[in-house]
Amino acid sequence: MFLRLPPLLLCLVSGSLPHPSRGDLYTSVVNIQGEIVVEKKLLQHLQSYIESEIDRIDDLKRFYEKAKALHNNVYQESVTAISNPLFAYTLIKRLQVDWQNIVYSNEAIENIQALKADYEKMEERLPKAEDLVGAAKGLMRLQDVYALSIKGLIKGEFLQSIGEDVSSIYRPTVSSTLSADDCFQIGKVAYDMEDYYHSVTWLEEAVTLFRQSLGIWNTEDQGSLEEALDHLAFSHYMIGNVGQAVILSKELLQLDVNNRRISRNIAKYQKLLGASADAHPKDVVLQRPNVTYLLTRNTYESLCQKLGSQPKHYQDSKLYCSYESNLSPHLILQPVRREIISQKPYVALYHNFISDSEGKRIKEIAAPWLQRSVVASGEKQTAMEYRISKSAWLKETVDPVIGKLDLRIAHLTGLNVQQPYAEYLQVVNYGIGGHYEPHFDHATSPNSSLYRMKSGNRVATFMIYLSGVEAGGSTAFIYANFSVPVVKNAALFWWNLHKNGQGNADTLHAGCPVLVGDKWVANKWIREHGQEFQRRCGADPDE
Repeated sequence: MFLRLPPLLLCLVSGSLPHPSRGDLYTSVVNIQGEIVVEKKLLQHLQSYIESEIDRIDDLKRFYEKAKALHNNVYQESVTAISNPLFAYTLIKRLQVDWQNIVYSNEAIENIQALKADYEKMEERLPKAEDLVGAAKGLMRLQDVYALSIKGLIKGEFLQSIGEDVSSIYRPTVSSTLSADDCFQIGKVAYDMEDYYHSVTWLEEAVTLFRQSLGIWNTEDQGSLEEALDHLAFSHYMIGNVGQAVILSKELLQLDVNNRRISRNIAKYQKLLGASADAHPKDVVLQRPNVTYLLTRNTYESLCQKLGSQPKHYQDSKLYCSYESNLSPHLILQPVRREIISQKPYVALYHNFISDSEGKRIKEIAAPWLQRSVVASGEKQTAMEYRISKSAWLKETVDPVIGKLDLRIAHLTGLNVQQPYAEYLQVVNYGIGGHYEPHFDHATSPNSSLYRMKSGNRVATFMIYLSGVEAGGSTAFIYANFSVPVVKNAALFWWNLHKNGQGNADTLHAGCPVLVGDKWVANKWIREHGQEFQRRCGADPDE
């Protein structure tokens, strides 16, 4: 499922940074963090605009107060005041010149044009429409995988709702609430994809919030109650809830009485109902649509929802903890803490495999080189929705920390990790709802691009957690039915192939969506060739 090394590595060696790609900003949290600086600059421009507008309004108030004072104190109290040529002149001058300058002033236009000019200078650094779509999809993915309550999300709470049980799976120290327009935009993304399951759930909340603020208009809002009702009514129609579509359309028609399209829709819906306009709507149960490409969805999501919890592992005597040196002289005095997570397939978690400073340095090196992660599709490489992240490939000569890491992996596993018997270190940063749906690390097709290195299949995976997360992001082994939480500085190791060279189906695994946090991992894939004496062949298909 993974790929040969991308052209990015060549850029790294030559010293030329890749150009940042907009439209995939949402696929990497570290890139999104960079947008904070962008908005901070925009706030400075907006502050300048506001100050200019305040000066303009203050000047208008000054003119108003001056003219008003004349009317209150001079013109009303003394009918002969206007006989004073000075009063007469200033009145005529104000009406002929001053009021024209007030009404036709270009100052407001100049102020807004200055703001627009500053905005346009920064436009290239702003997220694209694709980023908004990707971010909305990420929230919907989290909603589905973790069974999150939308009402909870709107309040900034992460509440898991399974059946009648509702529990909090994460409590943020600072909450971020969603507005009516926020919900509308998410619902519209689903609507445009003809995903009416999600459009109904999000547009329902948008309509509720818009109703609560009816008559209040926010400058930044793109949606409105009318638009939300329009999209929601059609969404209900598309899922077969025609009665509800009638009710919502009638409410919309009250707000927009001259809308002939809505009138025609109501007539069409009523005809479909085969009853009067007062008929009770038919109850329709909103169901999440099935997907054909992910047959293991239920198991995958169930494992993700456990957030890596393994409450029964202590009952298996074959699963234990130990200090591991692999008889390497480099590790005898400083062995690594090993936790056996599973025996079938063999999966071990090595705690504190790297230090905080090493993890930080690796992230610093990789960050400028991150590009949208791709997957193998036949012999091609392409970005896919089932893998949302950015990655970079680091050669061991880029920085001493990479070379030391390779040596440590070799000492611990006893495997040959030098080129071409292992791939360069791949560093991955996940985005909003960043995930990688169930896949194999080893090639499952003889036409896979993995074989272009001519060093065999991927015999083993060594995955290092460079960061921790607040919630989510577990590594789920689907057929083996367990998941491993993100443990900062730890490393996860497993064999992808049996000793007879066949792929181990039990290693089907997934990176669960990151619920909250900035997840970084580093992957070291070790190839078959070069390991002949380190891991000898075996005839037993289970080994």
